Amino acid sequence: MAELRYNPLLQDWTMVASNRQHRPNMPKDYCPFCAGSGRVPDDYDVLAYDNDFPALSPHPPTPDVEGSSLYPVKESYGKCEVILYSSKHDEALSSLSVTHIRKVIDLWTKRFSILKEDPRHQYIFIFENRGREVGVTMPHPHGQIYAYPYVPQKLRVELQASQEHFDHTRECLICAIREEEVKAKVRILEETEHFVSFIPFFTDYPFGLFIVSKAHRHYLTSFSEEEKNDFAHVLKRVTSAMDELYGKEFPYMMAFHQAPVNTPFCEEGYHFHVEFYPPLREENRIKFLASSETGAWAPCNPVAVEDSIGLLREALQRIDQRRGDVL
Repeated sequence: MAELRYNPLLQDWTMVASNRQHRPNMPKDYCPFCAGSGRVPDDYDVLAYDNDFPALSPHPPTPDVEGSSLYPVKESYGKCEVILYSSKHDEALSSLSVTHIRKVIDLWTKRFSILKEDPRHQYIFIFENRGREVGVTMPHPHGQIYAYPYVPQKLRVELQASQEHFDHTRECLICAIREEEVKAKVRILEETEHFVSFIPFFTDYPFGLFIVSKAHRHYLTSFSEEEKNDFAHVLKRVTSAMDELYGKEFPYMMAFHQAPVNTPFCEEGYHFHVEFYPPLREENRIKFLASSETGAWAPCNPVAVEDSIGLLREALQRIDQRRGDVL
């Protein structure tokens, strides 16, 4: 069973993908993304791989159920890809060199460029799930790309808020958030030539970092070579600080928020940024989304982010002191 089912209460689509129910937990002595598996080349730096259990497909099956005027149904058209960061099983963004992360960025950019050429794709979502705490069954270093045939609701809310902010102030909302954080200083992790990393005033995750570009860029494809190099540096710094925080692999969900494709949006009011949703509230305590947060979408952060950012800054300082460089 695979289709898109419309939710009239939320004006959004639900992807039904029963094939994903059968995703395996990999044996400890086998990985399909490592050399010798027969699934990937024996030697590669980075690699794009079609998801074996896709929720969206360029050749979707006919829906198994009939829709109605209240409950429309559509084919689950789109694309789901896996982006392998390295052929080495134990690597991560935090352990890869900046030069290697730049190769990952180039692959993200290439796949984005290709996927946006399909006029039926409306949003291309680059993301990474890391750690068993967020349901990862495949520990090999990788992220994913989903090309949706619609703009998912959270992104629609951001785009609408950006449109309204621009109509009222004639300024970009993402730029305004970044400038507010730079002015306040207290929630900044680090500022580079082209990016600012910070935990925003409003986030509902104790370590919910943002990375925001200084230039008004809509997509990865808009970045200059210097911006891509700096972005690689920032990704390593941010993820290294997370891993240093508790001296172990730090679980997170990482999401690239870019403008939609093949559909209109407020070009002046929205631009590229990365959002992290790490589930840890303390070293061995998970921030669960309970009834109020899930049922009412009423976010609650159990920690003041001004305290969280201090812990991450200290972690970054320890790295610099220990290594005598700036990664």
